[in-house]
Amino acid sequence: MSDLESKVHELNDMILKGQILEAFEKFYSDDVVMQEGAEDPTVGKPACRSKEEAFVNGLEELRAAELRSVAVGDGVTTTEWHFDYTHGDWGEMKYDQVAVQNWKDGKIVKERFYKAA
Repeated sequence: MSDLESKVHELNDMILKGQILEAFEKFYSDDVVMQEGAEDPTVGKPACRSKEEAFVNGLEELRAAELRSVAVGDGVTTTEWHFDYTHGDWGEMKYDQVAVQNWKDGKIVKERFYKAA
């Protein structure tokens, strides 16, 4: 198993255990850029952490978080997820999502999410 493959598996394991914010601290670069679909990117770890905290803190019920596939390339990983939850601000949410992560020096420097209903 490559170093990058080990890192993405550890990241995903932490997410599945509900350690989302801990995983964010461990695996995301200080200058990370995160983007949801066509929305404007969020730049920098503090701004991205704020969005992650809003997601985690708003969860009322998590019915499913399923990792469906993982692909590892040269400095890039792709994960496919299925989520089903209730969020205090967004209501009932059920969707599939693909996350594409670019890595440098063992940290995610760019992540973009693509959702399907």
